[in-house]
Amino acid sequence: MKSIFLAVVSLLFVSCFPDMNTDVETQPVDYTVQNEKDITAYIAKNNLTAIKSDSGLYYVVDVAGEGAKPTAKSNVTVAYKGYYTNGNVFDQSDANGITFGLQQVIRGWTEGIPYFKEGGSGILLVPSHLGYGSFNYKGIPGGSVLVFDVKLIKVN
Repeated sequence: MKSIFLAVVSLLFVSCFPDMNTDVETQPVDYTVQNEKDITAYIAKNNLTAIKSDSGLYYVVDVAGEGAKPTAKSNVTVAYKGYYTNGNVFDQSDANGITFGLQQVIRGWTEGIPYFKEGGSGILLVPSHLGYGSFNYKGIPGGSVLVFDVKLIKVN
């Protein structure tokens, strides 16, 4: 009887471990082609004039700004709204913005914010490889294109 109980407990314990032979959830997926389609469709639908960088980031400068220009290593204050291409908002700051170092954020921001000077504003269209990648992250689905309305308030 003890051996049957021990066998059942062992089986339950082992079944709690993920199957090491199925790498479905652990292998990254390349969303580059799909992200490109989604971004270009969004640009066309919203009649935007966007510039594509070598990395695949698209950006729109609505107001260039006249103040200091940040670098990828700057500390900045930015007001923003983040949403998906379907318009659903996933995050936003208040009008006063938030302050952070550009090396502490997603690569799309590290590259994109320096396209603006203080007082500048526009849109960053961030493919997943410059955002959170192919895995879910704090409610953001893996492979998501992220759209940000940004205003560079200050280079600190």
